[in-house]
Amino acid sequence: MKLGLNAFLWSGQTDESLFGVFEKIKKWGYDGVELPLFHTKEDVYGRVGEKLKSLGLKATGCTVCSPQANLISDAPEVRAAGVKHLKDMLRMCNIAGAEVLCGPLGPPLGQLVGRPRTQDEWTRAVDGLKEIGPHAEAMKVTVAVEYLNRFETYFINTAADMKALVSQVDHPRIRMMYDTFHANIEEKSTYKSVKTCGKYLAHVHISENDRGIPGTGRVPWNELAKGLKELKYDGWLTIESFGTAVPEIAAAAAIWRPLFKDNDEVAKKGIKFLKEALAKKIR
Repeated sequence: MKLGLNAFLWSGQTDESLFGVFEKIKKWGYDGVELPLFHTKEDVYGRVGEKLKSLGLKATGCTVCSPQANLISDAPEVRAAGVKHLKDMLRMCNIAGAEVLCGPLGPPLGQLVGRPRTQDEWTRAVDGLKEIGPHAEAMKVTVAVEYLNRFETYFINTAADMKALVSQVDHPRIRMMYDTFHANIEEKSTYKSVKTCGKYLAHVHISENDRGIPGTGRVPWNELAKGLKELKYDGWLTIESFGTAVPEIAAAAAIWRPLFKDNDEVAKKGIKFLKEALAKKIR
């Protein structure tokens, strides 16, 4: 498996200002970095990719859809914008050398409409992801769609439902991700929900129940390790913690108090925890 760190701790955008962070991530022993993907400045991603390559780091990418670019909207032009956004971000992944594009790639983050999803919304998500699949293949990037907890989306909240969605899309480049923060809220069993993902699991976010330093809270890490081992999972374990350094990210993740001393503490203690508490059991 590969150990990654999400750059959302430092920035909501990928650009040259992260180069010093990349150097530290390499020094700390990570295999790669997860890049925030929102803009389409190809020259910037090109330079980022060159920097990562020079450091011997791999990459993944993370994005979200907006109210104006939403795969399940009832407005065709908004759905088309959602497809375009994801195709654009897949192209940025390709330029930067990122091998996975992950995130909640259906409705906008935080959109709650006071009712369960409809069959029409489900069908639109399937159709949109089917359209994205061939482009993902052309870019040589795997799409890992994330399910969220009930307080952040009404659309899909469990591994079983996300598996059903991506299996209906039925494209080898459209897969699912598992985030320990959301699963800790919604799933009856971490072990069983990981096993539910089966062959469709393409990415894992390591996030404590309070979004702080992995290993300091209540996530049942041994269950995660057991499930991943039995699946013979060999993809990314990427730490996704959130601090207060980036106001827009803190607001989106509902971080209202300090959860750790500084970002370096998360990075250093996080990888130590992964190597000691997870990697020994899985590798």
